[in-house]
Amino acid sequence: MTFHEMMEQKTQACSQVLDSFLPDPGQISGSDRLAATVMDAMRYSTMAGGKRLRPMFIMETCAMYGGRQELAEPFMAALEMIHTYSLIHDDLPAMDNDDYRRGRKTTHIVYGEGMAILAGDGLLNYAYETAMQAFDRAENAEETAAVIRALKVLGRNAGIFGMVGGQCADLEAEAAPERTDNETLLYIHIHKTACMISSGFQIGAILAGAPAEDIEKLGQIAEDIGVAFQIQDDILDVTGDSEELGKQVGSDAKDGKVTYVTMHGLKQAAADVRTLSDRALQLYDSLSVSNDFLRQVIEMLITRSR
Repeated sequence: MTFHEMMEQKTQACSQVLDSFLPDPGQISGSDRLAATVMDAMRYSTMAGGKRLRPMFIMETCAMYGGRQELAEPFMAALEMIHTYSLIHDDLPAMDNDDYRRGRKTTHIVYGEGMAILAGDGLLNYAYETAMQAFDRAENAEETAAVIRALKVLGRNAGIFGMVGGQCADLEAEAAPERTDNETLLYIHIHKTACMISSGFQIGAILAGAPAEDIEKLGQIAEDIGVAFQIQDDILDVTGDSEELGKQVGSDAKDGKVTYVTMHGLKQAAADVRTLSDRALQLYDSLSVSNDFLRQVIEMLITRSR
């Protein structure tokens, strides 16, 4: 089986896990049917496709350290719900004002701004409900303690010291681009993007009882990958193809947004992606165990065209 075939197979597996945890508005009865529209909007956004990288990282790191996928599945679904909620809100007119995401109309275009906000809120809250289902799957005290630790990572990386903090800095940078320096830009990339990737790498390892040194290294690996991923995203906004990317390109320049490319240029941005990625791979190779597929995924991220 080729890498791309494996990637497709694992992406589908992650989507199936996600689908199994999402509420189905068609199965809702009684007065809860009054909330069916927001559930439909949640499902529309979450099942729109995508690489499913974050839940895949949980699945692969958990397997790499000999953990049980049954314990990891609630976190796999929860992390993708949190990621999707952030995309819904990011696309809103008050944020990036995008009409397309993953090749189709964004949630606020289809359902209206109010319902899109509720869909994002719904996904964020339901993510924690979903993650807590892991307690029911824990088979001993060690697994229960691991679930508690994983929940702490999930919550912090999604909140004000993680993704929300990064989004806050991003909004303020957009309002005052002349005051945006390299330190601010890196803070945004680390907190808005890398924190969620770190959740994927670390949660799977935590649930599997990985060594503390490896868990710390995985966080460092994720930070380098996350920053490289975002720089590559900035590069693709300049060089990419709208049809291939599934969203509009050139929006950063149109909005006068400061990006890694506008600050450092395309050549330096591409070089820094390579440097960060090489450092991440070297650290990955120093882990106590290995996963060839996961290493290939890391390599794929640095050369992606969409």
